[in-house]
Amino acid sequence: MEGALIARDKVGVQDFVLLDSHTSEAAFLNNLRKRYQENLIYTYIGSLLVSVNPYQELDIYTVSQMQLYRGVNFFELPPHLYAIADNAYRVMCNEYNNHFILISGESGAGKTEASKKILQYYAVTCPTTEQLQTVRDRLLLSNPVLEAFGNAKTLRNDNSSRFGKYMDIQFDFKGAPVGGHILSYLIEKSRVVHQNHGERNFHIFYQLLEGGDKDLLCWLGLERNPQKYTYLIQGRCAKVFSINDKNDWKIVRKAFSIIDFTEKDLEHLFGIVASVLHLGNIQFEEDSNGHAIIRDGSQIKWISKLLGAHLSILQEALTHRKIEARSEEVLSPLNVDLAFYARDAVAKAIYGRTFTWLVNKINGSLANKVGFLSGVLNKTVIGLLDIYGFEVLDTNSFEQFCINYCNEKLQQLLIEMTLKAEQEEYELEGIEWEPIPYFNNKIICDLVEQKHKGIISILDEECLRPGEATDLSFLEKLEEKVGDHAHFVTRKLADQKTRKSIDWVDFRLLHYAGEVTYCAFYLLLDCFLLSELDNRRRPETVATQFKNSLTSLIEILMSKEPSYIRCIKPNENKEPGKFDDFLIRHQVKYLGLMEHLRVRRAGFAYRRKYELFLQRYKCLCPATWPNWHGPAAEGVERLIKHIGYKPEEYKLGRTKIFIRFPKTLFATEDAFEYRKHLSTWGCWGPRRWQLHPEHSQSFSRGSFTLARRAAKKRTWAVQTIRKFINGFINRKKPLCEENRDFVRLSQYHYLMRLRDHLPKNVLDKSWLQPPSILEEAVPSPIQLQQKVVTSAVFSGKKEGYLESLSQPFLETRLSECSKPLEASYVTPVVKYDRNGFKARERLLVLTQSSAYVVEMAKIKQKIEYSTLKGAGVMPGDFIPLFFCFQGDVILQCEHIFETVTKLCILANKQSLVKVVKGSLRFRVGSGKEGTMVFTVGPEPQVFKDKTGQLTVVRPQLSPGKQIDLREFQQLGPLPQGGLGGQADIKEDGDLVFHPKSSSSHTAHEDIELQASNKVTHM
Repeated sequence: MEGALIARDKVGVQDFVLLDSHTSEAAFLNNLRKRYQENLIYTYIGSLLVSVNPYQELDIYTVSQMQLYRGVNFFELPPHLYAIADNAYRVMCNEYNNHFILISGESGAGKTEASKKILQYYAVTCPTTEQLQTVRDRLLLSNPVLEAFGNAKTLRNDNSSRFGKYMDIQFDFKGAPVGGHILSYLIEKSRVVHQNHGERNFHIFYQLLEGGDKDLLCWLGLERNPQKYTYLIQGRCAKVFSINDKNDWKIVRKAFSIIDFTEKDLEHLFGIVASVLHLGNIQFEEDSNGHAIIRDGSQIKWISKLLGAHLSILQEALTHRKIEARSEEVLSPLNVDLAFYARDAVAKAIYGRTFTWLVNKINGSLANKVGFLSGVLNKTVIGLLDIYGFEVLDTNSFEQFCINYCNEKLQQLLIEMTLKAEQEEYELEGIEWEPIPYFNNKIICDLVEQKHKGIISILDEECLRPGEATDLSFLEKLEEKVGDHAHFVTRKLADQKTRKSIDWVDFRLLHYAGEVTYCAFYLLLDCFLLSELDNRRRPETVATQFKNSLTSLIEILMSKEPSYIRCIKPNENKEPGKFDDFLIRHQVKYLGLMEHLRVRRAGFAYRRKYELFLQRYKCLCPATWPNWHGPAAEGVERLIKHIGYKPEEYKLGRTKIFIRFPKTLFATEDAFEYRKHLSTWGCWGPRRWQLHPEHSQSFSRGSFTLARRAAKKRTWAVQTIRKFINGFINRKKPLCEENRDFVRLSQYHYLMRLRDHLPKNVLDKSWLQPPSILEEAVPSPIQLQQKVVTSAVFSGKKEGYLESLSQPFLETRLSECSKPLEASYVTPVVKYDRNGFKARERLLVLTQSSAYVVEMAKIKQKIEYSTLKGAGVMPGDFIPLFFCFQGDVILQCEHIFETVTKLCILANKQSLVKVVKGSLRFRVGSGKEGTMVFTVGPEPQVFKDKTGQLTVVRPQLSPGKQIDLREFQQLGPLPQGGLGGQADIKEDGDLVFHPKSSSSHTAHEDIELQASNKVTHM
């Protein structure tokens, strides 16, 4: 983070805590604007992350970015979501405690995307197994399902979450994700029956109609056109250009299969969704008595079929109200208006309960079955809370009341936990704690939730008392019980100026983020569902249920370590690069960012561990450069005294240095950047970096030389350690570049120990047991026997023979499947057809009696060893190597020495192998012969030429290339005394040799030999 301070004039500071004018809202916005214009959408306030929605794809969420932030110190890299996620994960793994990440902001600010990115980060970076892969997939794919049923298009956002979600991701003791659990809060049920202009219902309705197949829609009684359904057309935007409902349906269907929904589950689920659409199309008419009746029964018949409810019971529920008095039940008919209200109430209740069932079903799929089955139940969790931000609309109803109450509680939690963390750090570091003044919004929380006196309690009483509740009677109760509260105002209680802005049925609360006016009528309307009335016991209202859920959530969060992400929407039009000052100022206020910054800056702006601070700034003091060999705390103290820190600018804790003012850190960082571009030592003056004339350039160069030497030594040490660790990991593989040094070191240590533990006499068999890697390196008798056969066949006759000696022969060359039980040897080959010489990949399988050419599991050709009359081999390392068997089989094989040796031993026909030259004749069929010709060319290839011959081309040596003469010992007889030195390849392909000085050649004598395609005969 410190490295970015040098560019602060252009891109601002990465941490708002480092703002000089930390109390200035204008300075806050200016810093946010600078960063946003450079596509730097993330900024810290201490450990809190502020995120501004870019409304465009940025290349900052790649797998390489994930790996970059993995396991890195929190402030070491620029601010990012991944830094928050990784810090929570590392602390959880190291300290075995639980964490939560709170993501908040208004609709369209990017909360849902932020939670997705964090889940993806854990999916990619956390350790996992094949068994746990399913859990990881289910965690990721639970998102599209919940979005389909809980998200909708609004005026602010095309994919707005209309519910609050808290997800616990469960990890085992190794840090691998093993399960999850989801809690949902306050699904916006009113959206099912009503949408504002320009908004849509929940996505699932449109996805089902657009993507569902014809048979499914027919079974549900639905038509593909959304204009046919009352609940889908109120917003007048059933089709949205930016939303692909058909493609989203495919994703949701795939997610259902991964999350373990059965076809029966989906049949019931889609049946309920369809029944809601049919409910919306039910129309009521008035009979002669003024009562509501349903004349067209087509829709209610579909609902009866899909829900499995009796038709008469459904009709009665929609047109009558049941009143219980003691032991009697009385049915009271509804008028048309009440019938429509009852219909909508039933639709909302059905959808709300369905969403709860859906969340519970997903939780069953995410349950930690792995730990339960294995008996390992110890786990830690990281919670993700994606919650709605503070809302102020033109008309604020019950939902806005609950949302803003929730934000009051979360703001209270944020300030309390921030202050608690600050105080704990001060006490841990031995620095005196100074009380920080701040606005405690507990007074507002009590106004809403206090028992018997709070607004929710008064709302409950008004809903449940005998008689009909009205908005005016509710307001009278509020004025009577909380009218003297400083944060509560009605039209009756307001002063002359304020009264004009409050309606007679409204009341106003002064929240921490600002004033919000609520409509009492809508609070009463949505707080209680008539369908849930039960006179036998006092029911809970929706408000009380939400308060209890919120209290439970706060208790869960209080038991965990917090991280915070505040999301900001830069403009209303979703335009990239547009920064709306008025809109953002509004959100900064409602998110409580200035209050949080003020609390965070009340003490020290910057704190860092001694080791990290000294590592960065040690070059500013001769005593600490290039290395400080004492305690880090003493090195930092020596450093800051040399620089010239004043006592009021810093405090030294037990493990950290605390710097009070950002300007002190800025000056230190500027000095560091200046120092990097100088070759002479300097010191810290009152306002600038000044040079010391007494320090010579030679002293500086010597110091930097020592530093470079030390850095080089450390690099060598790291590379050496890494090399031997890699060798240990690959120690069981055949000798290769990855494990060669480790095997040689093991050999050395074994031989050195063996030197001191030799047997006492020749009869003593108590030899020191070698390591397993050395036992495998000793050739077996079978290997030695095979190498003897290879020597008899190829020694002095075939290029590459000497290089093959150190390569052990294997029993199979298959890489992906095991060797067949009856096979003695298996290797991949390329077979060339007799007609057309077309290349086909095959396997050559050698058994005790026969050779088989196999395609997959099908035997294409069998060759009895008794019929084998010969095999030809073409020398050279740059062309395909062939075998020719009686029966016209032409094969290309990579491991020529190994394969021919195995064949010779199994067939017992070593004398039949010939190393051929120039060309080779073979039989194509009965009475017909073909020719295979060997030649040279610019690149290796195998083809059928114009004369019908199979031509094999080996690469021609490049002109001008210098080669070692030992590679050409097999080209022909050498001049007397042999040749040493090197040779050049001429344009015409001839070799010009430059021999060493000898008795028969001078040092300046050149000998020319024609490079031909001659090969050795056998």
